[in-house]
Amino acid sequence: MPDKAKGRIIALCGKGGVGKTSISAGIIKILLADPQKKVLAIDADPAVGLATALGISVARTVDEIRNDLIKRVKAGEAQNKADVLSRLDYEILAALEERKNLAFLAIGRPENEGCYCQVNHMLKDIIVSLAANFDYVVIDGEAGIEQINRRVMEAVTHLLMISDASKKGLEVARTILAVADQAVGYAQAGLIINRLRGEEEFDTLRIPQPLSCLGWIPEDEMIRQGDMAGTSLLETEDGPAMDAIRQCLSEIKIFPSKPVTDGMLYGTTGTQ
Repeated sequence: MPDKAKGRIIALCGKGGVGKTSISAGIIKILLADPQKKVLAIDADPAVGLATALGISVARTVDEIRNDLIKRVKAGEAQNKADVLSRLDYEILAALEERKNLAFLAIGRPENEGCYCQVNHMLKDIIVSLAANFDYVVIDGEAGIEQINRRVMEAVTHLLMISDASKKGLEVARTILAVADQAVGYAQAGLIINRLRGEEEFDTLRIPQPLSCLGWIPEDEMIRQGDMAGTSLLETEDGPAMDAIRQCLSEIKIFPSKPVTDGMLYGTTGTQ
């Protein structure tokens, strides 16, 4: 793993149903393999699916903390900014679910538009501050472009657009990149295409410009069976999808490449 890895914030965005959560969990599993590295997983999807994929039960989300704070502010408690920040800091730290070198935080339901913007800005600042204590932060984003629009992802270093083979999925990825170019200060960005049936299918795709494709991930029966059984991806044996995810991380300089188990190379061009 690269020596200068501390502070890398990886966000995954894309159309709903393209497999962001499974890829997020796969990335987290790969990063956790080094016990010396601390990983913070942030589930920014209202469905909190990443928790299930990692086998974690969520006791309290950031949105629940925010709503409780709003109620206290309305009731006349915590009027000064320092007190509010102190409470938020404490309560978010208490909401972290920790497993060895993994910490997990769920954002919960999306905020109501125009509601307590100042409090939400404080929350975002605290999350950024929390991220500074980890080598890697992996954010499973909400489907669509709203979190990019609202600059929730503005501090990410690596932006990964996830799509399936559908034209709609690829167009959503292109739109996300266009919006991110104005709203996110990312260092690197790339497209990952999920659940392909093989290299021939990849070769038929027209990747919208200016998206840069990092690679494609094959359908993986082991992940499918794990999803059906509700098994944590952390406890699932690695298959071709994990090899492909590892290669995509290598393409974007997050993780060094590793020999694949099935002889396939899921690179940008799909060539072997």
